[in-house]
Amino acid sequence: MILLLASHNPHKKKEILKVLPGQFQIKDLNDIGFFEEIKETGKTLEENALIKVRYLHDRLKLNCIAEDSGLEIECLDGAPGVYSARYAGEPKNDLQNIQLVLDNMNGKLNRKAQFRTVIAVRFGDKEYLFEGTVKGEIALSPRGEHGFGYDPIFIPESFNQTFAELGDEIKAKISHRSKAVLKLLDFLEKQT
Repeated sequence: MILLLASHNPHKKKEILKVLPGQFQIKDLNDIGFFEEIKETGKTLEENALIKVRYLHDRLKLNCIAEDSGLEIECLDGAPGVYSARYAGEPKNDLQNIQLVLDNMNGKLNRKAQFRTVIAVRFGDKEYLFEGTVKGEIALSPRGEHGFGYDPIFIPESFNQTFAELGDEIKAKISHRSKAVLKLLDFLEKQT
């Protein structure tokens, strides 16, 4: 089965492929030469994921999946949340986003956070949502060389290292995205 992923982000495609078995192929928007901007105007992760699958389904008439992820920090009232990718403004910049989070948390003792992913699926006229979360805390400073986004400052529960220090293999087993993809996989296996 071929699934179209509503993303240009090669990191997201790579993480999803690590979880899905070989009978599922993922093509992203780069693979099909689709470079139109899909405006993510939703106020929640769920809304943004649905906006993307609806847009692609209407334009291309293909079954597709989309995901939206966010870092939700307790002492920042859930921020950056749905605005995680552009927290420090346009254009997207991981280092500036990380610095703004650390600046906004300066002096805060509560460092609890979670990463949350919502995957939307559009098959024909039906839509489905799958969610994955991983709880943890925010490090005092960036650490590690792996991953992307906020990985250098997110320490998952039961670990002392950030996602960027733990590396791709461990992250693929415990991440918010992999948990959502496993729920998606269970759904897909029932469809075939």
